[in-house]
Amino acid sequence: MTVSACLIVKNEEAVLARAIDCFKGLVDEIVVVDTGSADNTKNIALGFTDKVFDYAWHDDFSAARNFAFSKCTMDYIYSADADEVIDDENQRKLKALLAALPDDVDVVQMHYTNQTDNGSVYNFDTEYRPKLFRRLRPFRWIDPVHETVDTQVRVLNSDIAIIHRPAARHSKRDFSIFRRVAQPGAALSPRLHRLYAQELFLSGDEEDFLGAYDYFEWTLHEEGFGADTVRQSQCVAAKCCFLKKDDGGLFKAALKNVVGKPSAEVSCVLGDHYFDQNDYEEAATWYYTAAFGAECELSARAGGAEPLAKLSECYRLMGFQEDAEKYKKLAGDWSPGQ
Repeated sequence: MTVSACLIVKNEEAVLARAIDCFKGLVDEIVVVDTGSADNTKNIALGFTDKVFDYAWHDDFSAARNFAFSKCTMDYIYSADADEVIDDENQRKLKALLAALPDDVDVVQMHYTNQTDNGSVYNFDTEYRPKLFRRLRPFRWIDPVHETVDTQVRVLNSDIAIIHRPAARHSKRDFSIFRRVAQPGAALSPRLHRLYAQELFLSGDEEDFLGAYDYFEWTLHEEGFGADTVRQSQCVAAKCCFLKKDDGGLFKAALKNVVGKPSAEVSCVLGDHYFDQNDYEEAATWYYTAAFGAECELSARAGGAEPLAKLSECYRLMGFQEDAEKYKKLAGDWSPGQ
């Protein structure tokens, strides 16, 4: 069984050699697709492999990865990023897995770790991700009668950990792509809609939120979107209206959301609204709701450290020092302004 390591890169001179070094003794081929580097990335890649290809960047990671996969020739493709590291222990695990991989496995998932370090869309530090793919998948007929083609993908969950070590966040790059493809009248898939909203709450600044407003506001008035999508849009629209000082728009989005089980993100925005008006008692009510009576739609911290820290600040300003210290302790290292 042979393996291609496959990367798409752009301006990765600081980390590329570190990533490719991890493949020594593990893969039979290294394919690097450069999407427009202006630094020494291509020369570094050529020091490891002669299979370095140029690809014109079109703000589409899927298209670039499909092109990169088309250049691979081995039985399996290991899809890597330049900011990943496989440490010695997990290199040994991967080598053992490759030596004993069952013939019917189509995809191997691995633990993707260290996601919250400079991450932009992650609430959790570790999750399973598909990393190893059979390049050509044979199809076979199954069932003795009413036969059909077996289309089920055989997935193996391994204990191998891939460490994500980016040099910086890539959220500005992501938001530029989101703004291009997310326009009123052009709905994103439910998965991508959630990821856009999630990335805004985890790493977006005021410019990023306001750049997203027209799209998420459109989804609130257009029919056909599911309940989860609508609640995500309510969170984004409420935050955008708060940033724009549009109280009417804020309450229009927020009041629909808080009927029943409110979203923690909307509750935090309502707390921020009253905090800015120096109504700390009302602000505390909404921060408490976010922490103890709401559900997180997009950001885990919206139901934990963030409202707890802001709740502590409200009690401090109201003169209740004991309560302020209690919630400050519960919030941990997080503080307003982060």
